[in-house]
Amino acid sequence: MTTAAAPGGGGRSGSGGWGAAAVVAPALILLIAFNVFPLFYNLILSFTSAELGVEGWTWVGTRNYQRVFERPEYSAALRTTALFVFLAVVCELALGFVLALALHRRFAGKTALLTALLIPMMLPPAVMGLYANLLYDGDYGLLNQIISGFGVAPPQWRTDPAWKLTAVLIVDVWMWTPFMLLISLAALGSVPRHLYEAAEVDRASAWMVFRRITIPLCAPLLALAALLRTTDALKQFDIVMAITGPNDQATQTVSALLYQGLFADGKVGRGSAYACVVLVLVIALATVCTRYLDWLARRQGRGA
Repeated sequence: MTTAAAPGGGGRSGSGGWGAAAVVAPALILLIAFNVFPLFYNLILSFTSAELGVEGWTWVGTRNYQRVFERPEYSAALRTTALFVFLAVVCELALGFVLALALHRRFAGKTALLTALLIPMMLPPAVMGLYANLLYDGDYGLLNQIISGFGVAPPQWRTDPAWKLTAVLIVDVWMWTPFMLLISLAALGSVPRHLYEAAEVDRASAWMVFRRITIPLCAPLLALAALLRTTDALKQFDIVMAITGPNDQATQTVSALLYQGLFADGKVGRGSAYACVVLVLVIALATVCTRYLDWLARRQGRGA
């Protein structure tokens, strides 16, 4: 026997639907205005001859994409960015995890020490880059004065092409190692304590515990931290701009080259094509990392 629907039930359901739409609509409008529309507009511009200060543009098809793969400065910027991202993420992950292992246990002054380590992460990258200029100065920089105190000839961080990328890398590692430290502390805190107690009962060595318990159970969070830092390091611009500028071949990342092409040279169409190529590479890299995270989850029995 079926029950008759209450009168006005459809009206209440309809009003509830309109209420939910009214709540979601502002966020959806902002998402379209600031994310979806610029993305599609950039895609359209990549097939045109648009330039800054020039009225009108013509449709050029895939000519801009051909120039991206033909011009040597684009491939050089991709290689520089790939090298920078690899070195930065590896160094930050290794240092952050080592610091987390040292700070995981309770001791006097831990809160003050952890707060001091987190300060570089809280400062804007442009400020860190300008502060690094004072440290890297060849005449009165603090870093070179310390190196000279050991009787070693200090390098010219900002003028020697062999040291420019290293100078940018040091500042990035200094700034973002605390981020890896926080994620590593969270990963170590998520490992069940009873596993360590069981390993202690079985008299497992410290290396065996680290290799069989700590690393496997921390791997998902560490991989997520590496993914987040990789996608962020691919956009490196502030520190490069502050230390060497956007047109230095030794440190010209993809973001610096985009800035140079769009705002200095005014080639909007070509820069848009280059931005689309970089976007595809970032999406491909993120897909590989997320597949790896899913594989780790299934291996540990936490997958769907």
